[in-house]
Amino acid sequence: MVEQVRKLLDKRLKTPEELEKLRQSIISDKDTSRILISVCGGTGCRASGAEAVVDAFAEEIERLELQAKIEFKETGCHGFCERGPVVLIGPKKIFYQHVQPEDVPEIVAETVLQGKPIQRLLYTDPATNEEITYETDVPFYKRQTRLILGANGEIDPTDIEQYIAAGGYSALSKALFHMTPEKIISEVTDSGLRGRGGGGFPTGRKWQSCLKAKGDIKYVLCNADEGDPGAYQDRSILEGNPHSVIEGMIIGAYAIGSNNGYIYVRNEYPLAVERTIIALEQAMDYGFLGENILGSGFNFTITINKGGGAFVCGESSALIASLEGKIGEPKAKYTHMSEKGLWDKPSLLNNVKTWANVPLIVNKGTDWYSKIGTKGSKGTMIFSLVGKINNSGLVEVPMGITLREMIYDIGGGIPGGKKFKAVQTGGPSGGCIPEEYLDTPVDFDELTKLGSMMGSGGMIVMDEDNCMVDVARYFIEFLKGESCGKCVPCREGLAKMSEILNRISHGQGKPEDIEVMTDLGEILNNGALCALGRSAANPVLSTIKYFKDEYLAHINDKKCPAGVCRELIEYSIDPDKCTGCGACVRACSTNAISGEKKEPHVINQGMCIKCGACYDTCKFDAVIKG
Repeated sequence: MVEQVRKLLDKRLKTPEELEKLRQSIISDKDTSRILISVCGGTGCRASGAEAVVDAFAEEIERLELQAKIEFKETGCHGFCERGPVVLIGPKKIFYQHVQPEDVPEIVAETVLQGKPIQRLLYTDPATNEEITYETDVPFYKRQTRLILGANGEIDPTDIEQYIAAGGYSALSKALFHMTPEKIISEVTDSGLRGRGGGGFPTGRKWQSCLKAKGDIKYVLCNADEGDPGAYQDRSILEGNPHSVIEGMIIGAYAIGSNNGYIYVRNEYPLAVERTIIALEQAMDYGFLGENILGSGFNFTITINKGGGAFVCGESSALIASLEGKIGEPKAKYTHMSEKGLWDKPSLLNNVKTWANVPLIVNKGTDWYSKIGTKGSKGTMIFSLVGKINNSGLVEVPMGITLREMIYDIGGGIPGGKKFKAVQTGGPSGGCIPEEYLDTPVDFDELTKLGSMMGSGGMIVMDEDNCMVDVARYFIEFLKGESCGKCVPCREGLAKMSEILNRISHGQGKPEDIEVMTDLGEILNNGALCALGRSAANPVLSTIKYFKDEYLAHINDKKCPAGVCRELIEYSIDPDKCTGCGACVRACSTNAISGEKKEPHVINQGMCIKCGACYDTCKFDAVIKG
């Protein structure tokens, strides 16, 4: 029946009624008796071998001629990235982790055909040591509110009809035929949606400014230039549900009167680019892009533009310069982008996550959306929870959840019973928040009060083995390398900070270094050209504020309390614990360890390169790191 409808409509939908007719025909033709197998096909799971798992399922289903009994699909990222490849078996969503191709015949024979879970593939909760069968019972998922990411595990991102069947493009239809541009903007404004790219600017205000801007030509832009270390939310949305972003952009274009849009995406995201191109082509074929969309008289097209991987191109004016074919560097904003943006025309720029929220708001309404989150931060936020954490992956939670709930209830706490030290939020320009603030609500305003920020959603957890001086040094090195170098405060300030932090970590710090870096931070905050430069000192300022004792230990005592800074470490052997087994001798690459068999060994400090191989090798805790 679906095929008949498509032939009747010549694929391109010309009215809202045709869209709804197609949706209903897809749903009615779906064979609900078939067992669903969905394999996570996001980049994270692919890195763990998901493509081979997909091939194995396809071959096994064909070999056993089970096409009539099984609905098989490769989806986007399911979120629980460290457990990949992830496989779900419907309808109850049995959750299998670390699936390998050789597991596939057993899964089909035991679970699909007989309904028996395979114990060794189930998730075990580290907190309770309990085996969990269904995805909905896994603590990592249980505490989330997956408004945006939920569809990632449900639909094939390369099949537009699956998105349509799930309600896709109904918000666009509603906006085009039942709402005025002013009404759309009013809904977005009243919802309280704020930009998810880092700045947190009220989305509705930006749209209103662009609507009022003078000019016949306006542009709608999507910022998918995700450059934060450890962050991959935008990539995963484009890989798993690109139509949600496209639909949001079309609605935004109609609201401000734009006919041309661009998605600026990192060239390092080949799968996101590939699936977004497929989605754009399908949207064009079905009448959601191009001329006279759904018979409304509204025209809009979207073009993909691949960026070269410069972190600074995530900044709005640098992104615009790159789109125009110029060097990607910021410029002073004497006028708002809503007035003079791309090619000096009014332009509306939002992040991937912001655009993906728009269809939800249009479909479900302001009242529904504004009840989620806190007073000043509405809706959900997607974080990439990584670092020293048991459960790493993509997490979507309501604004206002505490850091403690994020790290312990969803993240499962710190591995190996280690002590939590800090969490860095907001990407490389964010701040490091210590344990005493774990009960802080996660929203735009509360994180800013602590000297950090929401950013685009990066969240890196650190434990007792992290040196905060080294952490600050790492992020400043990254930012120094990614600075466009256009303005003096950023170019020279970050270089000087890097020099000081490297001296401190090498045991050559001076008491005045802390004050100098604090002053440099203030200069950056007040004098840098763009927002990236003005926030670049956050890693240093926050670690000085909350972990000053570690800086003083490095400077005054020439010690690294965490045992990370190599020049400040000395390895020795406790003669009372050393058995003379010789394991450390064999591990040492410089022959710095000597001693007779079954006698205590010693380390020649002049020959030791402090690599830590002896410390890692000793089974008797005889090697001391101090």
